Amino acid sequence: MSPRRGGAPASTGAGAADTAVPAAGAGTGRAGTGADLDDAGAGAAGVGPDRHPPAGYREEVLARMPALGRLYAQAVGRSRALVLTSRPLARRGLPKVVLRVDDVRADPTQLADYQHLLGVPGTDDLPPGYVHVLAFPLAMAVMVRPDFPLPAIGMVHTANRVEQRRALRLGEAVTVRAWAEGVRSHAKGTLVDLAVTVDAGGEQVWRGVSTYLARRRLPDLPAAPADARPRPALPTAATAVWRLPADTGRRYATVSGDRNPIHVSRLGARLFGFPRPIAHGMYTAARALAGTAVRAGALTWTVEFAKPVLLPATVAFAVVHDGAELRYAAWSPRSRKAHLTGTVTTA
Repeated sequence: MSPRRGGAPASTGAGAADTAVPAAGAGTGRAGTGADLDDAGAGAAGVGPDRHPPAGYREEVLARMPALGRLYAQAVGRSRALVLTSRPLARRGLPKVVLRVDDVRADPTQLADYQHLLGVPGTDDLPPGYVHVLAFPLAMAVMVRPDFPLPAIGMVHTANRVEQRRALRLGEAVTVRAWAEGVRSHAKGTLVDLAVTVDAGGEQVWRGVSTYLARRRLPDLPAAPADARPRPALPTAATAVWRLPADTGRRYATVSGDRNPIHVSRLGARLFGFPRPIAHGMYTAARALAGTAVRAGALTWTVEFAKPVLLPATVAFAVVHDGAELRYAAWSPRSRKAHLTGTVTTA
């Protein structure tokens, strides 16, 4: 998905943010995960109790993880239908459904390629960002459902939060669930949270919330309150510099399966308002996590996306220790505008 701006199919994060279905974005305001994972009863790394869907949701079991390519085609078709028929957005809530896939396993080759691309050690521990890649097609499947009230094409990935109790391991069979919740008004449209949980051995091990902004409004939502939160100050100096070549988007797409055209095609990027392809938001977020040197175990990892990273790019990055919390930021060294900011807390 892309960071904020324009509108493109949802993706797993772009430049500063993945485009939605994700898109990229400029100036959408700071929209944190409205359905942040529970902090009550927090254990290691502030990881709270198990996350469950809202009351009244029913579960649908899929035979296998959906293919992202087919999901993007569905998203494009549905958005075209909305435009051609000029149908108003539905006066209904989110689909009260949880999609579930059992016996999901990491692919050893894909894992090795992901670790190599992100520069993390080649162990059997699944990086938290790779688990997002593994589970993302199921969240995408929720967004392209006929009863999902917002158009997937053009949504902007604004924030992400992951809580992990322990590292998942290569070879483990996991159950993945995904659903939508927390729809709410925003000054520039409508926010919605896509929640994902990953269970292994009967235990909820990993869970995440991705927040997306649709630049259209649903009827009957209350007006959005002003966001008075101050933006985190950028570090005064970089601790690392990322030099991202023009093919960064294509390389991450090959590993993740997220071939959103705004990341891999100059023409595709231009169709959504970008002069050239932008980096996947979840690539930059995972690159930032790798830069903190936090590898595995119990952790809470947050990211807020800002300006997209136009490829090729030079990106300044820094990590600041703040007690038990690591704060990180990535920004343009030329303009000092933030691409993303976030935190990592470990046990």
